Amino acid sequence: MTMSAGGVPHANGPVVAGDAGGMFAFSASGPEEEAARDAVVRAANHLLARQDAEGWWKGRFTTDVSYDAHDLFLRHVLGVPDERLAKASARWIRSQQSADGSWPLVFEGEGHLGTTVQAYAALRLAGDGPDEEHMLRCAAWVRARGGVAAAQLTARVWLAMLGCWSWDDLPEVPPEIIALPKWAPLNIYSFSSVMRVALVAISIISAHRPVRPAPFAIDELSAPPGTSAVPPAPARGREKLFWRLNATVRVCSKGIPRPVREAAENACVRWLLERQEEDGSWGACTPMTTWVVLALHLHGYPPDHPVLKAAWGFLEDCGAWPEDGVRALHTVHSPVWDTCLSATALLDAGLAPGHPALVKAADWLLTRQADRPGDWAARRPRLSPGGWAFQFHNRTYPDNDDTSEVALALHRVHHPDPTRVDDALGRAVRWCLGMQSRNGGWAAFDVDNTSTLPARVPFFDFGEFCTDPPTADITAHVVEMLAALGRARDPRTRRAVRWLLGQQEANGAWYGRWGVNYVYGTGSVLPALVAAGVPRGHAAVRRAVAWLTSVQNADGGWGESWESYADPARAGRGPSTPSQTAWALLGLLAAGERDSTVVRDGVRWLTERQTEGGTWEEPQFTGTLVPRAVAAHYGYYGHVFPLMALGRYVRHTGDVSVGRQRNEATEPDR
Repeated sequence: MTMSAGGVPHANGPVVAGDAGGMFAFSASGPEEEAARDAVVRAANHLLARQDAEGWWKGRFTTDVSYDAHDLFLRHVLGVPDERLAKASARWIRSQQSADGSWPLVFEGEGHLGTTVQAYAALRLAGDGPDEEHMLRCAAWVRARGGVAAAQLTARVWLAMLGCWSWDDLPEVPPEIIALPKWAPLNIYSFSSVMRVALVAISIISAHRPVRPAPFAIDELSAPPGTSAVPPAPARGREKLFWRLNATVRVCSKGIPRPVREAAENACVRWLLERQEEDGSWGACTPMTTWVVLALHLHGYPPDHPVLKAAWGFLEDCGAWPEDGVRALHTVHSPVWDTCLSATALLDAGLAPGHPALVKAADWLLTRQADRPGDWAARRPRLSPGGWAFQFHNRTYPDNDDTSEVALALHRVHHPDPTRVDDALGRAVRWCLGMQSRNGGWAAFDVDNTSTLPARVPFFDFGEFCTDPPTADITAHVVEMLAALGRARDPRTRRAVRWLLGQQEANGAWYGRWGVNYVYGTGSVLPALVAAGVPRGHAAVRRAVAWLTSVQNADGGWGESWESYADPARAGRGPSTPSQTAWALLGLLAAGERDSTVVRDGVRWLTERQTEGGTWEEPQFTGTLVPRAVAAHYGYYGHVFPLMALGRYVRHTGDVSVGRQRNEATEPDR
């Protein structure tokens, strides 16, 4: 067995138990530090043993069961059912049902009407009868909440395709929307990237209004007589006007000449085909790919067309079988995100920066950097590519979050070809700086995507999350990256810092857009501010420390409920979880609170709950795709973040800005 200088085995070697042989630097050693050091060794070994031979890490990424239902709906509408798959998917869907008959968005969360309706319909397709006990409980729960008519729009769209709802009672998206110029209100680039692909595909679907009747009705989900069952649509003001305008659009669509409609559909199809990824997907995401497959089928693409065959291959690969006879859909694969976070966690743990596992991870990450323009170029046509996306194959939608976290990891690795790494980091810095919004912050995928109009379009009921405005968590990660790469004094970094300071809530926290929620936002912003030169004694830092201290649970950990997105009174409140405890500790360590009782209690919470295998159990959903609508469970969150926090604790460092400082990158190409 080959050992590194720190005593941890190479990624392809056996796992070493016990002390890592001087991998850490201690100034003193108390009980908490000894326990934390042992926990770091076990966690590092656990992570190293799970690296793929190609250099990447990937945890299981899951959301609620609605996407498992979509998979069954798609196969029915296209006339390609698979009984074995349907039975296996049904077993998974049933296993996620709550005691009250509903299906939640998150582990042990409150029932969600749209998800529950879709789960019920999927189980009916799979053969479950309406008189079975679990189906009776579900139907009663749905009826008590207004029935199908009160469900979110996506559920009713799929039910319309199953013949269980009327297309006439749904808003319409005409394919002619593809022709709107980029400066026009409600052009496709005014929507967020995730919504954009769905919008173009749904415009084709909406024009065809497909119906393949299911062999059942779902009248048992109808609200009882006398119950108000109004769909969740805006009720007044400009929102009500948009619903009236959509009714006008439906009437006008009937008068569109056939050649015009065909030309619009063809333009939509061309736009979609240009964005198909190497793995056959769209955005390397099953929900988007599902919509596009259906749209192309309706447009006339035969099942054996190479485009659809590749897409089906991707959807099949996204089916996971956690146990025999059970199929659960991977909504998306997350190797880039998991790999850069794993590398950072191992570096925080004290693994030698030139360790073969880290070099291998860096080599793989370098092959994932985008080398062609994506949709972001609609607003930055002269900006050179240089970002990273989340998945194996997604060159169309790189994002600032992955890019900054990959760069933070790469700049700390001692790679045998530093010029190659420096060139990649230079491209990343130029791209991120070119993606800064006017207000000084960074969004996920776009620049200045802040229009309020898409939130009022009736076809989407995600509200303000139809767009992609700058957020505190992503801006913090970019700022932290720029500071680590020698850009702390850059005027654009300083402007971002000012924007972050202005985003602090009155209670001292920061909102977390992509993680649940204020604990994530605050744990992200504090390390960035300190890395960028904000003094630890700054009033904003002290307010954040006070807030984190105030929401620490009695057991020493931190937790926050998904419901805090809907109810800010729940900010920082919820059962303790490993990832959220780690986020709070990362913020407190950056703020100079290492020796406080609060930090020691948090460290003790993590060390006492580590499993024999060296990891942590975390069934809770602490990731976010769309606040209040789509939560996510990252399989590695409950491991890499505790390893980061404990590693920084035992090594007496509160931030990740350790490693080679690089020269200022050239100006971004606008």
